[in-house]
Amino acid sequence: MPLFQKSVLTKYLDAQDKILLQNQYALYKTYFLNTTIQKNIIASKEEEFQEGFLRELFVKILGYTINPEPNYNLVTELKNEKDSKKADGAILSPSLLEKDGMRLVLAVIELKSTTTTDLNKIEIQAFNYKNN
Repeated sequence: MPLFQKSVLTKYLDAQDKILLQNQYALYKTYFLNTTIQKNIIASKEEEFQEGFLRELFVKILGYTINPEPNYNLVTELKNEKDSKKADGAILSPSLLEKDGMRLVLAVIELKSTTTTDLNKIEIQAFNYKNN
């Protein structure tokens, strides 16, 4: 069973700016499909490339604004409210959607090594963010 009905998917795909998508995909290819950069990423530890990954993909390609820029909606090393563990990054709601003076976390970004193949090993970590 598909995640979305075909008509819903088509509606949202048709609403996208196709020129913008082509331009952003070209940026993606230039950076992430560069074989030298790929080799350097593979050779790097997860922590070494964390901020670079967020900046290259989420800021330069997807258009988010990273802290400390004004009106940022992307943060690094976001601490959980309950257990003080940190997510590698998070996408925040616009400041006008604050709840009790705090911006809502819309999505958590957790980076893993290029050698991580068994996602069952990180399943608890991945789904624990919602609870904490």
